[in-house]
Amino acid sequence: MNPEIQNDTEPNDASEMIDSFEQFKLNKQILSAVQEVGYQKPTPIQAKAIPLILDGHDILGIAQTGTGKTAAFVIPILMKIKYAQSPNPRALILAPTRELAIQISEEIKKLATYTDLRQVCIYGGVGAKTQIEAIQAGVDILVATPGRFMDIYLSGNLVVKELKIMVLDEADKMMDMGFMPQINRILEVVPRKRQNLLFSATMSEKVLKLIENFLEFPLKVEVTPQATPAETVTHFVYHVPNFKTKINLLGYLLQNEAISKVIIFAKTKETAENIFKFIQRKIDKHVRVIHANKGQNTRINAMEEFKKGEIRVLVATDVAARGIDVSMVSHVINFDVPIVHEDYVHRIGRTGRANREGTAITFCTKAEVYHLEKIQKLIKMPIPVEEIPQEVEIEETPFEENQAMLMEIDRQKRKENPEFKGAFHERKTKNLPTKGKAGKSSKKVVFDKNKVKKKK
Repeated sequence: MNPEIQNDTEPNDASEMIDSFEQFKLNKQILSAVQEVGYQKPTPIQAKAIPLILDGHDILGIAQTGTGKTAAFVIPILMKIKYAQSPNPRALILAPTRELAIQISEEIKKLATYTDLRQVCIYGGVGAKTQIEAIQAGVDILVATPGRFMDIYLSGNLVVKELKIMVLDEADKMMDMGFMPQINRILEVVPRKRQNLLFSATMSEKVLKLIENFLEFPLKVEVTPQATPAETVTHFVYHVPNFKTKINLLGYLLQNEAISKVIIFAKTKETAENIFKFIQRKIDKHVRVIHANKGQNTRINAMEEFKKGEIRVLVATDVAARGIDVSMVSHVINFDVPIVHEDYVHRIGRTGRANREGTAITFCTKAEVYHLEKIQKLIKMPIPVEEIPQEVEIEETPFEENQAMLMEIDRQKRKENPEFKGAFHERKTKNLPTKGKAGKSSKKVVFDKNKVKKKK
């Protein structure tokens, strides 16, 4: 397909004149649902994208989460499909995570409530039998994660020959999660003649490659500069020496009642579990955690409790981050600096939504400064630094944790400069520190190990 991209972002384009959903000439069923959901005025991405999608154009949409992009493609899809016909899907929406797929499905339910359109949401982590039965009962719009889509298609329980519209939502996350092979396989089995819509918060090299394969003469709709945090979010960083001090700082911050609804992001599921247990034991019992090891029902229930305000604190890994669509999140805390730098934008996009103000706080160790600098370069702005409050106890860094951070810093330097020989490893043989946490000589440890071997 032709990768040529045309911009549709002229300052005086017709979208600036759109200030009501009536101007899209929606049918009564959809317009009533839009009003019932509480949408009063189209967001910029909706004002730009909806008319173009209704006209049949391929769209490349660059928009952050919280900008109303889901409705920007769901509303015109509902208008184009109109009513239930064949038992086979005519629209396919692909999402990178089960949480995001469920979120999109819920949006479709709300906006299609006065139509007879049938939609099915399929994703991994649960048995496929119920999902296959739902597809066989008839479906107009299919929402899917790439892996589960291919599983059901290859089982012979999904017919795609009638697909007219295909959407890739949060394409950058799909690429980060390694879905390129599955996407290419899906493109091989779906009809070539179709309308394509791709939405992404950033334009990485992988996304550009995907655009070449997926879109044909697309119109680019960009409502905010790429990888730019929402203007409604205030963000800053604490430079923290180690994990225990991060925990102390987190405990201190959560005592502030102004943090009324907070999502805490961790790099790994192990860290997420440790944070969860600490908060539940010491700070607030109204906390839940979601990550890849949690069962689907557990994750869904945790999200529902958080949405309803039954819990104040949600701890999550980035795998679950894209599907979190919750209003009134006052704060986001990055317990770890994300190593996928675009994830910073998506994390802090959980707050400051729908023109509300929010705060994003990041904890950064010396081994994470490298990623912090990359993030600041990506978002084209410095992240202000805050001093650790005096009330927070600053713990001594354990020897093993310090060594691990030094090794990580060495790895980062070698990544930037292949000729870098590794200062950490030179110190290891020449200038080892005289004392670790326990006050023992590091050289003595090596000597003792050799001595033990000789005795054997």
